[in-house]
Amino acid sequence: MKQWYLVIDVALCHDCNNCFMACKDEHVGNDWPGYTAPQPRHGHRWVDILRKERGQCPRVDVAYLPVLCQHCEQAPCQEAHPEAVVRRPDGLVLLDPEKAKGNRALVDSCPYGAIWWNEELQVAQKCTFCAHLLDDPSWTPGLPRCVHTCPTGAMQTYLVEPEEMEKRIQQENLEAYRPELGTKPHVLYKNLYRFTTHFISAGVLVDGDCFEGATVTLRSKEGGIVCTPAGAGVANCQDTAVLATRTTNCFGDFKFDGLKPGDYELEVKAAGRTYSTTVTLKDESLNLGFINL
Repeated sequence: MKQWYLVIDVALCHDCNNCFMACKDEHVGNDWPGYTAPQPRHGHRWVDILRKERGQCPRVDVAYLPVLCQHCEQAPCQEAHPEAVVRRPDGLVLLDPEKAKGNRALVDSCPYGAIWWNEELQVAQKCTFCAHLLDDPSWTPGLPRCVHTCPTGAMQTYLVEPEEMEKRIQQENLEAYRPELGTKPHVLYKNLYRFTTHFISAGVLVDGDCFEGATVTLRSKEGGIVCTPAGAGVANCQDTAVLATRTTNCFGDFKFDGLKPGDYELEVKAAGRTYSTTVTLKDESLNLGFINL
């Protein structure tokens, strides 16, 4: 059976909060029986946009990560409270607004922090994927409000067979947020590295001027040289430690992104000169400043 999936492109999210406001517009003061009680005006963020700044001035970037109910196949909330949580055949996970009353433990059952407590109504609540709209044939956009209002196309929904979605996951390098939880979420992310990994950047100067066209190589300290026979007694040798190479731009800048914490070897070649150093990434991205050759 076809199921709903939401794909969020971190690179396209500009933190405009249209999704957040659309969710408020749809749910604050509106009771959707069988789906959810009214959302309170303040306090709840069913679409919660996390922010992360990486690097140091002036080589800095910022990523925004919208986090909402992940509509998991292996939903921890359902495992903890099966009487109050329903996973529909179309993949959407809903809290029964009647059975979720008085059950504050539901809030703590979600490892993503996507379930909220309505103090006034004494009920647990969360994103419903606007299921009440998707179930209404007269709602011609056929999309959740957050997706419908996103101006950059950072949010896209798909109603497809799981096998088709698996192909898309592979083709577009889609990832789950916090995959170690093993929840099999139906909310997936593109360019998630912008939020979860680090970068190394710097500028290259030759005799004090920005140098365009320098070759910069990043190596892992765990690699090495591997040679294989290629006939006629000649061997093909490859440096397996090489992770990537970059060419500096007109400002002399380069950037290696998507890196995990660890030790790296950085080599710069420009104007017949060579510079190398060891860089240790810990828990933040690094701007190495200027490398003057």
